Amino acid sequence: MTSISLPSRVGVLGGGRMGAGIAHAFLINGCDVVIVERDHAAATAARERVESSVDKSLSRGLDGDRDGILARFRVSTNHSDFADRDLVVEAVPEDWDLKVASLTGVEAHLSATAVLASNTSSLSIDGLAEELKRPENFIGLHFFNPVPASDLIEVVVGKNTDPELADAAAEWTRALGKTPVVVTDAPGFASSRLGNVLALEAMRMVEEGVAGAEDIDNAMVLGYKHAAGPLRTTDIVGLDVRLGIAEYLASTLGPRFEPPQILRDKVARGELGRKTGKGFFDWS
Repeated sequence: MTSISLPSRVGVLGGGRMGAGIAHAFLINGCDVVIVERDHAAATAARERVESSVDKSLSRGLDGDRDGILARFRVSTNHSDFADRDLVVEAVPEDWDLKVASLTGVEAHLSATAVLASNTSSLSIDGLAEELKRPENFIGLHFFNPVPASDLIEVVVGKNTDPELADAAAEWTRALGKTPVVVTDAPGFASSRLGNVLALEAMRMVEEGVAGAEDIDNAMVLGYKHAAGPLRTTDIVGLDVRLGIAEYLASTLGPRFEPPQILRDKVARGELGRKTGKGFFDWS
């Protein structure tokens, strides 16, 4: 690694809410971006998400030409379209086996100098790197939802990550108009570990009848100046995502991260938060 400029050719594996947001961030900052999805329908949906996000940015004052921006964007269903990329960010759901299969599948198509990053919010970067042929080119880039409005990227450095890559990733973050928080690999990193402690305790308080979700969130928003309360944030993140992270942290850090029953019950009922219309709050 010799350059710390923003990569000119970027790939994103997975075009859901997070993947589309990541693509948008690089796209509006001048990069050529391709999203690879599992099938044509998913790729079409990813294109629509990114186009909608670009339109919103332009309506809010982004300086640029819509056609010119979108001319640097395409979707695909073929991993070989990553072959010319300088950086590929994996943004598939938070499942270990899926992450490993996705990362190894992508790496097989990359050049020897290309950087591979995972958007994982809690899984071990060192553990994932053990499955890769070039762990020195691998790093965690944990974006936050919604990506266009978030000011943060958590840069997660593994024990085998090239130190120059770690420095470059922090510079890329700044070039995207965001602030890097650089952490060494540990369960939950910094953000998910701290965020889950607060969210899980808030859930237990609802479960125990201490207070309602609105009052608990208002205590943190008005009393501690949080931008959003822990339960509303959980709804935005997704209760299923929060549950998966909590289970992983409980298995690695101990029972203090054990998910409360109210979280398990809501996920079982399909109450996953904003994306399904109901979580701890009604989003319909």
